[in-house]
Amino acid sequence: MAEDVPRRQLTLDEVAELAGVSRSVASRVLNNAPHVSRAKREAVERAVLQLGYVPNPTARALATRQTGAAALIVSGESPSIFADPFFAQVIVGATGALEEADLHLMLCLAASDRGRRRVERLLRSKGADGVMLMALREDDPLARMAQEAEMPVVFGGRPVGLNPRWYVDVDNVGGAREATEHLIALGRTRVATICGRLDTEVGRARYRGYRDAMLAAGLEPLPPHEGDFTEPSGAAAMTALLESHPGIDGVFAANDNMGAGALRALRAAGRLVPSDVAVIGFDDLVAAQIADPPLTTVHQPIEALGREMARMLVSLIDGRDPTPLILPTRLVTRSTT
Repeated sequence: MAEDVPRRQLTLDEVAELAGVSRSVASRVLNNAPHVSRAKREAVERAVLQLGYVPNPTARALATRQTGAAALIVSGESPSIFADPFFAQVIVGATGALEEADLHLMLCLAASDRGRRRVERLLRSKGADGVMLMALREDDPLARMAQEAEMPVVFGGRPVGLNPRWYVDVDNVGGAREATEHLIALGRTRVATICGRLDTEVGRARYRGYRDAMLAAGLEPLPPHEGDFTEPSGAAAMTALLESHPGIDGVFAANDNMGAGALRALRAAGRLVPSDVAVIGFDDLVAAQIADPPLTTVHQPIEALGREMARMLVSLIDGRDPTPLILPTRLVTRSTT
């Protein structure tokens, strides 16, 4: 009599594929966890019956610790940071991707000591299935907390001095270089930059792009005039630039808010844009479109940044090992160049 051939152990991925849901959704259905729609729950149950799937006890024990939520943690200085158009678009993108996996989004601000302690408790207690971290500064304690956390962590933008395994970023150096090259191609030879905070990787990367383009053209880069990505800081930096370098004929601002501030300061100083000074921003936010005059800028796919961060996190939660992702930028020309 022939020996019975052992039946292959079916996988949760096969159940999820047949049901048309993510692995994390299938896992929560099998463990009777909350935050799963009725339609998806019924689809998983049908797939289990059709395949004859029997959950692995060890995997089932691990899955019961899922919370059904993912956290977006921002190292900002004020709760109003979530009203910033940049972060608003990130949240829209992340929410859409998490909804596909039936995960809820938790928003956490970690600016004060109290806020950081709350985030540390969240990480240690595994109060979320995974976290996304943004706006980290040099020596930010959040980076250390993330490295020690026993849960999936995805970085939005690379932190200074760290080489995280999983991150989504945009081509900040390339975008800043293209903006500066555009100014030089227009015949501007005394180009300055209003850079972002230099204790952030995005601030440093965009300054590097400006500097690389200037050196490649045989021009002398001016020292960075630092802002904090807000409109008032852009206006203040532009005023200081006009005082220290009155002959500048081009400005690359490291985001649209600072670019709008630069336009305001130039107007107050009686400088015409673009005939006297050409200006380029970065982000392609609404602020660039409604600026006076409308601001030439570097478009970055902000909503896609949030969406890809969330998709990468879901992939990690589902037990896969995604690769880092760099999103492209492109120049959008308007009336300031």
